[in-house]
Amino acid sequence: MDRLGVDWGDNGLLVFPADLSSPLSPIALGEFLQDNLGDRLLTPLIFIGFSAGVVAAMVGAYRWQQSGGQVRGLIAVDGWGVGRVGNFPFYRISHDRFTHWSSGLLGAGDGGFYADPPVEHLDLWRFPHQTWGWWLETGLIGLKTASPMTASEAIFAILKKLGKLPN
Repeated sequence: MDRLGVDWGDNGLLVFPADLSSPLSPIALGEFLQDNLGDRLLTPLIFIGFSAGVVAAMVGAYRWQQSGGQVRGLIAVDGWGVGRVGNFPFYRISHDRFTHWSSGLLGAGDGGFYADPPVEHLDLWRFPHQTWGWWLETGLIGLKTASPMTASEAIFAILKKLGKLPN
């Protein structure tokens, strides 16, 4: 445990303590990163945000990158209406096709997933292993391929692409 009570464990995960501060605040996220990582800007980070917390994750990733830090990517889980900023890989995971499509108007990302059949917003977060849908991947000429899988499988596929999990 570090001084904030965060357990990094053996997997290198750093989880923002939403019970101590607002997960919606980019300022709180920035302070959390500074407190836990300091000037270790070469530590490559993958941000994962859910719902309105995607705003904090997007701004936090952008600020980390602007300060010279490495961002491997961002996974936006049902971050409806959050636009893409920054120059890092970006993936959307959505609870239905409309949310995925309409959010994509603000920056589709490098791939993503939408639930089919649709699920409730919170069920996507609670039960990603039971949420079936379509993984969409952008090809070399902008075409997308679609593969059926669960939201959990899609997130694992993204983490593999970003180099967090072995192939």
